[in-house]
Amino acid sequence: MKAISKHLNISTSQPLYYLCHMRILMVCLGNICRSPLAEGIMSHHAQAAGLNWQVDSAGTGGWHTGEQPHPMSRKVAMKNGIDISYQKARTFVKEDMLQFDQIFVMDQQNYSDVKYLSGDNWNPEKVDLLLNLITPGSNQEVPDPWSHPEEKYHEVFALIDRACRIFVESYLNQQTSNSNH
Repeated sequence: MKAISKHLNISTSQPLYYLCHMRILMVCLGNICRSPLAEGIMSHHAQAAGLNWQVDSAGTGGWHTGEQPHPMSRKVAMKNGIDISYQKARTFVKEDMLQFDQIFVMDQQNYSDVKYLSGDNWNPEKVDLLLNLITPGSNQEVPDPWSHPEEKYHEVFALIDRACRIFVESYLNQQTSNSNH
């Protein structure tokens, strides 16, 4: 517990109760660069914290359906101790809006596309830009590293990692706070 708490910068003075199941979907355009990284990173941090979360990813376009994440995304993830090679790209479907508790999109176009693709299932309470976790309400976008050199993938990894850590830490702190009342 202390190793997990140190890793996530949370206090362990009180017992933590956080076995709730949460379903999170990460969305980008093609589901081969940003959202697979986000899926892997969020899964990594949730698992390290002992959280029973299901994390998945999807793209708003179907060009890469069935493909592994981009080789550079896989490489950068592995350099950070996260294996995303098992993932396969899929397309966002309107049922995803009903099946996931939280949907994080990488940019404004993804947000618009998810809204459109969700049709009458649209629920704005479930959807947000991932980087709003870092700077709430700023609507900053995770840049698309597609066709950029490896350095850009490292920058994207760092942004996503920071946002995912904040989400997990916030959840754990909320659970700790709730257990103290």
